[in-house]
Amino acid sequence: MAFAGLFLVMTAGSLTGCNSNQGADVDTIDRRRDAIQRGIGGRTQPSDSGLFGPGGLFGSRDDKKKGLDEPGIAVNAFLWRASLDTVSFMPLASADPFGGTIITDWYSPPESPNERMKVQITILDRDLRADGVRASVFRQTGGNRGWVDASVDPRTSLELENQILTRARQLRIAQTGQ
Repeated sequence: MAFAGLFLVMTAGSLTGCNSNQGADVDTIDRRRDAIQRGIGGRTQPSDSGLFGPGGLFGSRDDKKKGLDEPGIAVNAFLWRASLDTVSFMPLASADPFGGTIITDWYSPPESPNERMKVQITILDRDLRADGVRASVFRQTGGNRGWVDASVDPRTSLELENQILTRARQLRIAQTGQ
């Protein structure tokens, strides 16, 4: 019974301690809101453009044509979905829709278990453009003896970017008919 009483006192104390940082939470929320309003690449969005930026919370018709129809995604939705589709066979390490970064975990193809690769995709723009996506491919060889970095043909990254752009175009045509 004494243990239960001690637990309740500790829990109440920790909850009271959480309340004292309320101002810090408001500052964090303000910083996040400001970062979202600044958008990608330091561009600023007009502050009088409605709830959370141009087009309001649900976006405008023009936003949908550009692939900006998903609330919570600060990059082109077609490029974002195409990137995820393109690397769907690899396990994801992280995906940040606000920063536009997708990082996969190491993946070993079944046909070559002594080789593994990792991909980082960065979406650079809110518009569907050919230079709106960058892919970096990392490769290692080895296996049980340990992994050693290996070179990657520069065309591999370019081919991956082209696959993403092709898939993004397909998604755009399927959604908008253009």
